[in-house]
Amino acid sequence: MIRKIWAIFTRDLKVNLKDSIALYILFIPILLAVLINLFTPGINETTVDLALLEADNPSQISYLEQFAEVELFKTIDQVQQRVEERDATIGIVPENGGYYLMIQGNEPEGIVDYAKILNSFYELDISMEETNSELFDFERTVPPLKKTLVNTMILLISILGGMLIALNIVEEKADNTLSAINLTPAGRLTFVLGKSVIGVLLSIIGTLSLIVITGFGTVNLLQLLLVLLVTSLLSISVGFIQGLTSSDIMTAAGSIKILFLPLLAGVLAIEMLGDKWQKFFYWNPFYWAYKGNDLILSQSGTWSQIFMYSGIVLLISGIVYLFLAPKIRKGLE
Repeated sequence: MIRKIWAIFTRDLKVNLKDSIALYILFIPILLAVLINLFTPGINETTVDLALLEADNPSQISYLEQFAEVELFKTIDQVQQRVEERDATIGIVPENGGYYLMIQGNEPEGIVDYAKILNSFYELDISMEETNSELFDFERTVPPLKKTLVNTMILLISILGGMLIALNIVEEKADNTLSAINLTPAGRLTFVLGKSVIGVLLSIIGTLSLIVITGFGTVNLLQLLLVLLVTSLLSISVGFIQGLTSSDIMTAAGSIKILFLPLLAGVLAIEMLGDKWQKFFYWNPFYWAYKGNDLILSQSGTWSQIFMYSGIVLLISGIVYLFLAPKIRKGLE
């Protein structure tokens, strides 16, 4: 049985490596990870950009680099050109023995005020050691936005696994091999398991690539694997149904997108709605998977919590599978 499952998997893999849509799905987790790293700031990074003259005042440059992103230019004209670009970069240039802020006029007020304060602090020679402020980190080592995006992408990758299964089944239908499954030594169960392997592997390998590239490689991988596997059951079930009922690849890919709605609903409910609204999303498996992944990415989840969330996801996914199983069996006849 294992050899037959492996044969089905290797056939799917060879087909996917030749298909542009399937190949894109296989590599999209790495692309998502790179984009998250590019567009989310670090926990200690600032969003304030300053433009200074390179040869003007090295001590000022060193001082301001502690609190903002500093770009250096050789002439005032180059500073002005940088300030006039679309972002909110502010120039600090010398004038009559002091410094003035060069702005375009459409910068956010908070950023302009921040630059004014930094410039004043430098001229008054105020250092961090002289402050009486106290810093609190709330035990956060990664930006909340980055953790939210990575969590959402983990759920998205599980859906892509289901989409890949749907595309492979459509290929089988196009080759007229699906109807012959009952005449081969590989039974329906072997066929279902063989077709599921590539979707599960995409979820696992894609998620591992995502968390390593985005800097979450130190999380509890066993906990993450548990939540990932139970979440993938729903995507696999829907992937089989959409593959069996779709007549072409584009229809199958479009149909599997129905899972994006509960995914987004679960994420938005947790991140944006109050406690009184949470009960309306208890039916959503992605809601509980997101909660479990959030604890894992924060490295604050206990096994009892992860088992509880995984059990709820498994229960809901099992109910969905029991509803879809007759249709899957009928489609394989």
